[in-house]
Amino acid sequence: MAQTTYKVEGMTCGHCELSVQEEIGEISGVTGVKADHTTGDVVVDGEGFSDADVAAAVEEAGYTLA
Repeated sequence: MAQTTYKVEGMTCGHCELSVQEEIGEISGVTGVKADHTTGDVVVDGEGFSDADVAAAVEEAGYTLA
């Protein structure tokens, strides 16, 4: 299993973190997600998903990858 860290722009609170985590968590192959609005980091665990999958999920939540 791989762990990848992404930078997300626009997260400002805990609700933002939850929105991003929920959307990314729905991607097939993702086994865990942890977002931190203070750093903009989102750590995604799993395999079989692409950066494009993550970017689309982040966009669906209303944010963008940095």
